Amino acid sequence: MSYRPTMSPKLLAIIFGSLAAALSSLPSQAEESWKWPEKMKNPQAFPKHFPPEKLQAVMKGFTKALGVRCSYCHVGQEGQPLQTYDFVSDQNPNKDRAREMYRMLGDINGHLKKITPSGDRRVNMWCNTCHRGRPRPMTLGEELGEAYRKGGVTAAIGRYRDLREKFALAGAYDFREPSLEAFAGELQDQ
Repeated sequence: MSYRPTMSPKLLAIIFGSLAAALSSLPSQAEESWKWPEKMKNPQAFPKHFPPEKLQAVMKGFTKALGVRCSYCHVGQEGQPLQTYDFVSDQNPNKDRAREMYRMLGDINGHLKKITPSGDRRVNMWCNTCHRGRPRPMTLGEELGEAYRKGGVTAAIGRYRDLREKFALAGAYDFREPSLEAFAGELQDQ
């Protein structure tokens, strides 16, 4: 049995859009006691005079696109106040990966500007284009292959079920039969 909304899709979109806007305007407890720096220290991948509001938008975009929190790239403990984090530190290797990915994104978008658009607007790449809520943007076959190498068929099946439950509606993986057939073919070739 499938769920069918009683409201029109347009009305649902308006309601969810309004709710999202209202919730995003409410400061969290962590944001109330922690302020974005006026001037970044150790910017490396950003211009030296990157405004705090732009930094905030970029960092929040990273966390949403990758489905992670600040501690994924920065030195700090999840659940602790942001003022306890060492945002300047380069100790977390994910911070350098994020810098390189940000630079790569700029390179790709630079190349895309050289291509005549196939539609009425130019295509741009964003973190979410590849990541779609995942820290490592892998295909379904790559995910299942990694699980298989670590724990065999049982682990691969368990990973498939986990991914399907978490990402079935997110468009993050191709759950259609050809993806599974390709993975099965790779296993047969081993």
